[in-house]
Amino acid sequence: MSAPATLQVSCVQMHWATTLEANLRTTLRYIQAAAEAGSRVVLFPEAHLTSYYFPYLVKLDQKAVLDALGQTQKAAREFGIWVIAGTIQKTHDRFLNLAHVISPEGTITHEYAKVHMAGRDEKQYCRGGNKLSLFEIDGIPCTLVICRDGRHPELYRIPVMAGAQILFHPSCSSDEIEAVCWKRTSGRAQQPVGPNSKIFHCVANTIGQSPDGLQTSSGMSFIREPNGIPLAEAGYYQEEMITSVLDLARADRGYVLDSLEHPPFLKEHWERMIADVKQRADVKPE
Repeated sequence: MSAPATLQVSCVQMHWATTLEANLRTTLRYIQAAAEAGSRVVLFPEAHLTSYYFPYLVKLDQKAVLDALGQTQKAAREFGIWVIAGTIQKTHDRFLNLAHVISPEGTITHEYAKVHMAGRDEKQYCRGGNKLSLFEIDGIPCTLVICRDGRHPELYRIPVMAGAQILFHPSCSSDEIEAVCWKRTSGRAQQPVGPNSKIFHCVANTIGQSPDGLQTSSGMSFIREPNGIPLAEAGYYQEEMITSVLDLARADRGYVLDSLEHPPFLKEHWERMIADVKQRADVKPE
């Protein structure tokens, strides 16, 4: 079966600091909405099921987290849609910030753990993953980074060398209010990757304040085409869903393929890294 020429994608913008139960209800509602809109994929923000508010999430019953993920898988199967979901889960020592790629059959086909921690709480409680992301959706090669990972281009550029045409980027750009204001005015929350790679970039970010009122999040989820032009953008403050059709022929990966070839002395090193990324693609984060 050949890959399709187009792919319709929805990105959901959600509150970052509400309860597991509320997050699950919102998630199930938007899975249905994305399917009814005709999307094949729906991307949710970083840790959208558990929340990213560490004073709350570190106390969660891990069985409840897995049950919420299971209900998300069930909804993916019910509505026949790819779902990219996020949790923060406890391991034998610390927590992992995870993205789960769920097929229309309800199966988790790929998982990725955030590599670069951001913020005091995440650095205290979490450790980074040990692989880069490379997977397929309907035969289309894709990659993932989570929030701060997007500041480290090698995390997606090497998978693009391996064939990825779409970067899915769940994020939670929560910070002190002044920092979020600066992110909005500078466009610093998530930098578009198309202009340095020639691939599609789909960002699902968060909105809302923490329970103590000290932090907020910048919103501004987007879907951008390989030249960096916005196809859809979300606002600063509200939960919402944005949707676009991706013409995959436009994602020719041109800039990254040029880097693979020039300067020539680096090519063997890139090829070795590409092979390592492919070999580890199905390793389960732990």
